[in-house]
Amino acid sequence: EPTTARPTPKPTPQPAMQVIVERDEPTTARPTTAAPTTARPTTAAPAPAAQTPGRPAADRKGSFLVIGDWGFDAGLHGNVGSVRCQQAIADKMLKKMEELGDVQFVINVGDSFYPHGVTGKGDPQWFAKWRNIYDEKLRSVPWYSVYGNHDFQHDPGACSAHPTDGAQINGDIDNKDFFYMPDYSWFIDHPELDLEVIALEMNHFESGGQEAHFWDCRLTPCEKSCKEHANTRAVQSLRLFHNRLVDSKRKNFLVFSHYPTDHFSAAPHFMAGLRNSSNRHITYFGGHVHDVRQGDTTSIHPNVNWLSGGGGGWGCDGNNLGFVVGEISRDSKVSTYPELVDKQVCCGSKPKLEWKGGDSCSWLSSDNCINTDHIACSCRQKNPDGPCTPCPNSHKREP
Repeated sequence: EPTTARPTPKPTPQPAMQVIVERDEPTTARPTTAAPTTARPTTAAPAPAAQTPGRPAADRKGSFLVIGDWGFDAGLHGNVGSVRCQQAIADKMLKKMEELGDVQFVINVGDSFYPHGVTGKGDPQWFAKWRNIYDEKLRSVPWYSVYGNHDFQHDPGACSAHPTDGAQINGDIDNKDFFYMPDYSWFIDHPELDLEVIALEMNHFESGGQEAHFWDCRLTPCEKSCKEHANTRAVQSLRLFHNRLVDSKRKNFLVFSHYPTDHFSAAPHFMAGLRNSSNRHITYFGGHVHDVRQGDTTSIHPNVNWLSGGGGGWGCDGNNLGFVVGEISRDSKVSTYPELVDKQVCCGSKPKLEWKGGDSCSWLSSDNCINTDHIACSCRQKNPDGPCTPCPNSHKREP
């Protein structure tokens, strides 16, 4: 991780939204800046003004929604029983969008396509798991996205150093048939909202702890090169973040990756940057842990930190299923709050088993014994009667 950030060339200021990608090739030390696109800011169709938990619509510059870990697959993944859960959350997102009337974008923290991601732009999962679930109005604004660990498993980008080989990569912000993700890590400037959105590819930190590595590379055709690419992309992500801290003039950052702050103990400079409030306010969003909540991940106080991974795929692991809403006031202050669905809609009324370790281990009932990150191993160790034996060679217990 770089200890200092060097300024990068600044693009010519634009009167509207600027789309900028910074990416280093593995053989270079300096970040490069792509030319801004000609994308226009996109807004939702007008809806009647409404009072919200944050502020009246007249007092806002705009709003946004945040969701993650939503890609339910009935055949191979998910512990919510049916697509009913994902659909209930999607319907509530639409209702909230219509209520707000000024949603500018959706932030998607990844694990969009359980269990293995998509293989290309023609993969039928784009329709079955996204376009067929989320109303066209919800998809009329850009979905700012990153990859989750599951998204890489069958994605050609896992084995390639070229971003254009990634099945989810799309640099055309006007093409709403796909997410907006011009590179694995990228940022977009919203001068009209006085904020930047910074998207970081951090799968190298999937394992958590001091020995970071991308565990899911074992499930790709190219474990060794997959880990090398993940490491390179993590370096690029950290450099991008630190450069934006130096170069940006915006009052707010919305920073997101697939992982909660608990996973970044091997990146202390990154955590220090997330806590830095000297020039701006930072709101960070992560997923991976299938819940929507604040307060029990590694703090970035005085800045704000959210888990928004209760989007429907493995939602019954946690207590809260839904998404996060953000509002930007006229004086450029960002406020955030959760919107939840009734857990019984998703998970039924069967009693919940109590596992040692509390909410962080509540997913053990559906443990598949595959994941060996530090959270999974800690929960298995605390619960010797759980469905899996302890790490490092976890497997299903004999009946």
